[in-house]
Amino acid sequence: MTSYPGLHTDSGAFVCFEGGEGAGKSTQARLLAEWLREQGHDVLLTFEPGDTPVGKDIRRIVLDPATGHLADRTEALLYAADKAEHVEKVVRPALATGVVVITDRYVDTSLAYQGTGRGIDAAELEHVLRWATGDLRPDLTVVLDLEPELGLGRFEERDRIEGESLEFHQRARQGFLDLAGADPDHYLVLDASYPEVVLADVIRDRFALMTGATR
Repeated sequence: MTSYPGLHTDSGAFVCFEGGEGAGKSTQARLLAEWLREQGHDVLLTFEPGDTPVGKDIRRIVLDPATGHLADRTEALLYAADKAEHVEKVVRPALATGVVVITDRYVDTSLAYQGTGRGIDAAELEHVLRWATGDLRPDLTVVLDLEPELGLGRFEERDRIEGESLEFHQRARQGFLDLAGADPDHYLVLDASYPEVVLADVIRDRFALMTGATR
């Protein structure tokens, strides 16, 4: 079991990638996981919504355009349910064995999309999400910031959330930046328009600094 003193988690390490659509979260999560494995770390690469059997059904509901309109609270609660299952069945068990868990999206996505984007009261929504996840917080959240026009332009087809208005995605972008600004010790905000290799190198440096690991 690997322990990283000073992190939120008692064992393992929990890293989250956040940001708007098309910002490169999945790519950077994968690159970090590959690098950490090369360094000898045990790594679990996961994502939200949908990386549990129950989550797959929730993902289909919230992202399929055929679902149509959902009440804002319904949507928020579905995402919270996915997070509860994800943390209980995937994230906490891995952390307990000293694994570095890297997730593509977590609580901040709901705070930015359903909170800032949909206009749900921030305090009420955060209370629900923290309860759903047992207040498990990432040791590091990497926010890949990109103008929504650029990110959305990378998709030929859009899911139910990607198909929201540009104004919605602009509000969500600001939501991510506000969350990062309120807790700079646990966030790394990067301009996602930079080359992938440059971003990956900065992220590795921050992880090494956070954990005391050597590069």
